[in-house]
Amino acid sequence: MKDRTIILALYYSLYGNVFALMKEAAAAAAEVPGTEVRLRRVPELIPEAVIRENEAMSKARARQADVPLAGLDELAGCDGLLLGAPTRFGNMCSQMRNFLDQTGGLWQKGALAGKPAGLLTSTNTMHGGQETTLVSMAFTLLHHGMVIVGVPYTVPELSTTRGGGTPYGASRLAGEAGSPPSPEETAIARALGKRLAEIAVRLKG
Repeated sequence: MKDRTIILALYYSLYGNVFALMKEAAAAAAEVPGTEVRLRRVPELIPEAVIRENEAMSKARARQADVPLAGLDELAGCDGLLLGAPTRFGNMCSQMRNFLDQTGGLWQKGALAGKPAGLLTSTNTMHGGQETTLVSMAFTLLHHGMVIVGVPYTVPELSTTRGGGTPYGASRLAGEAGSPPSPEETAIARALGKRLAEIAVRLKG
């Protein structure tokens, strides 16, 4: 429907950890009246032969098999964006960086200016760069003129989490590949998704 607020839940997840977190945020966004959430992943850059030889990667790929690849037109057409990528040495992964590097045409048109965006990430270690990764993702979106939506401390789990969760966005401390986020990480991700969708509805209206 033309009057619905479109939320694009765009992510990359090699082992399924960001995927699990994004599903929580996307589900909460979908509960906001008037929204339509579209779950999409960015293209893979790792050779298929490498993924097939790695059991954890292969299982994660199978779990995400039904998620369509994103196109730049979908990014341009959304009213709000949930963007998720794992940390690579304190920065976003190359797959997400590659996708965003193709958005120059959208930047020239101001296609994303004024739209809200929320961020998600995952690390394998406690101090693996969750906050720096979220901030690095925000840099690109700020250049597009997007409005960054964080997680306020009115979300109680932000003060009690012993894993992921930051005011810059949702995050998780990944355990075994494919494991679910902790209850606190889940609550923070859902709070972000709901807040992002509510703001998108207001801005569009």
